Amino acid sequence: MSSASSTLLALPEKSYLSGENGLKSWLLTLDHKRIALLYLFTTAFFFVIGGTAAAVIRLELLTPAGDLVSADTYNKLFSIHGIIMVFFFLVPIAPAVLGNFLIPLMIGARDVALPRINLFSWYLFAIGGCVELYMMITGGVDTGWTFTTPLSTHYLNTNVIAAAMGIFIAGFSSILTGLNFIVTIHKMRAPGMTWYRLPLFIWSYYATSIIFVLATPVIAISMVLLVLERVTGIGVFDPTKGGDPLLFQHLFWFYSHPAVYVMILPGMGVISEVISCFSRKRVFGYTAVAFSSVAIAVFAFFVWAHHMFIMGISTYSAMVFSFFTMLVAVPSAIKVFNWSATLYKGSITFDTPMLYTFGFLGLFTIGGLTGVMLASLGMDIHLTETYFIVAHFHYVMVGGMVSAFMAGLHFWWPKITGRMYPESLGRLAAVILFIGFNLTFFPQFILGVLGMPRRYHSYPPEFQVLNVMSTAGASVLAIGYLLPALYLIWSLKYGRIAGANPWRAAGLEWTLQSPPLTENFREVPIVDFEAYDYDRVVPGVEVTG
Repeated sequence: MSSASSTLLALPEKSYLSGENGLKSWLLTLDHKRIALLYLFTTAFFFVIGGTAAAVIRLELLTPAGDLVSADTYNKLFSIHGIIMVFFFLVPIAPAVLGNFLIPLMIGARDVALPRINLFSWYLFAIGGCVELYMMITGGVDTGWTFTTPLSTHYLNTNVIAAAMGIFIAGFSSILTGLNFIVTIHKMRAPGMTWYRLPLFIWSYYATSIIFVLATPVIAISMVLLVLERVTGIGVFDPTKGGDPLLFQHLFWFYSHPAVYVMILPGMGVISEVISCFSRKRVFGYTAVAFSSVAIAVFAFFVWAHHMFIMGISTYSAMVFSFFTMLVAVPSAIKVFNWSATLYKGSITFDTPMLYTFGFLGLFTIGGLTGVMLASLGMDIHLTETYFIVAHFHYVMVGGMVSAFMAGLHFWWPKITGRMYPESLGRLAAVILFIGFNLTFFPQFILGVLGMPRRYHSYPPEFQVLNVMSTAGASVLAIGYLLPALYLIWSLKYGRIAGANPWRAAGLEWTLQSPPLTENFREVPIVDFEAYDYDRVVPGVEVTG
């Protein structure tokens, strides 16, 4: 951490990366920008762990026979992969990294409203992650990332308590982050920064914060009840003790489906910024796109039981949840159509962030359409617990959200570090990621339709060709992730100096030096312009604060 930041000392003086750079200064920092980098390093570490588990899973599935690892080890591998990737990478990566870094810059604030709570949230996240590491070191957990009861209440299953408590602790990190963002957006906006002058990025993160604050306590209490049942033996979820396993399903999915939008809503905010910048146009239908973010957050709380169509809920309630699940596609479609309309007759440039954005549009659309298929009762009964579910989830979360995060990381990398990355390598990595992802997960749609169940470490030989294709695609996808890590690290020392506004973008963050000052703004800015007003940005001339 210290050595990485020391390579940036040659950049503009008095930036947030200048000055004291010892370990203590980072671990005790109250600067929202440094805390964002702490989250970036931590989530990247957990991504490596989750990705390693996924690599072993794909290697096991190269052959029909379970000949690489045992069935029990395979159960632990996909459980660790799911827990780490969902709770310690996909949920926090965009809000905690890009949100922490950019929200104060975008609204004209000098920091978040509650900087000490901001740092505390990172410590809670790190402590929760350490508990999960302890769980892995001491034997792992074999219940899947969904902790399905009564499987997870059975005493023979290992380390359920440690896995649940790690998620419980990290959940408070999410709650504090969401609370901090809500207060910051309400109370810290610069004079003249009205709600309808806010970047759409802020609208998306505000909606995400609402879900954080309202939904995360439910998963927290679910984990507490699960631990309480295992420790005391009282019947909460185990039917042999008078408990109700469907109660756990309701509680778990009441959080976990909104969590899907926690993962994708921040990415949608990124896409709005990138499309507007690289098409040189105001986002078409600004108001509709803004309120579609709020609509997604609201509808997210009314669709959880579509995960339970085959679990014994009544036909009438299943019909209601099927309707709401299809309805939630409407605000998502509004965003996609309005982004497409923004591109129409725009002055489009195909820089690296824009290529990742196009990848997002394709992958998220496929994931969304297959989600509508799963909302249909008849289709869901056939496809539930098959690889169709795996493919759908990854198209939305990994294909959509990670592509959006990569677009945002490349878009704001010059602002974060003051350095540019090699543009040719960035474009190559975006293309490799798109090809590798489709080669990995599209065959899994076919496997699911053919009836291959997920979470099995052996399978009938007729499925081998598609599984080999999927594993080969995972190898290409790994290159698509590794390449940006290498050239972004390289750019910290050797990258070209970025300047204040290398993309000629609109927005308050681009009026600041790169990297920004510790206090962000020397004077409180006065906002007298609309969001995405590209007539203010003179072509070819950087805006300097």
